[in-house]
Amino acid sequence: MFVEVRKAVKQYGEGESLIRAMDEVDFGTEKGEITVILGPSGSGKSTLLNMIGGIDRLDSGTIRVGDTVITDLKKSGLTDYRRKYVGFVFQSYNLIPDLTVRENVEVVADISQDPLDIDQILETLALSKHKHKFPRELSGGQQQRCAIARALVKNPDILLCDELTGALDSKSSRDVLKMLEKVNSDYGTTILIITHNEGIAGMADRIIRIHDGKIRLNERNADKRSVDDLDI
Repeated sequence: MFVEVRKAVKQYGEGESLIRAMDEVDFGTEKGEITVILGPSGSGKSTLLNMIGGIDRLDSGTIRVGDTVITDLKKSGLTDYRRKYVGFVFQSYNLIPDLTVRENVEVVADISQDPLDIDQILETLALSKHKHKFPRELSGGQQQRCAIARALVKNPDILLCDELTGALDSKSSRDVLKMLEKVNSDYGTTILIITHNEGIAGMADRIIRIHDGKIRLNERNADKRSVDDLDI
């Protein structure tokens, strides 16, 4: 397994207010897989993504990504891990408003160890003709594609996507998901997508369902389909 989570526990509060956002979670996914993690709001899926991304720490348990046991890393080690190996795409695009599309991507490339070619990334994500535009001049779907380009340019081992279509209409959602499908095909990037949209599960190699901090399902998708064939 490329990503392996074992007996992961994360809790907040204490006493009667104690909440286990992750309750003895076990799961794994192989390198190059698209994994879709489904669950309602408050199920623990965002907490799980934050732990894999090294944004927050477990109370107990282990997480390994590739050869790195990230639960053993100190603060500086987690910073290096995030910078070198992880790309994040959030529902809020977090673009820098005073930079163009190309400049938003370039600012990440400049601090990356082994960045991909910026113009190739923009071409892959159908952004070449928009590269001199500012975020305010883009549609929501175009802004989300720019956020994906920015995350991808660092050449991450793993791309973590948190409700990336939540603020998009169905056409923009489909366009963005097709771009992720192409990224996975072209670069072999391991992609984890958390969502409450059941329709997205069809594009996954692996489907995980989480509820009340527990994994309820972890299985290979025997009916993987193209995004064009999904009911989103």
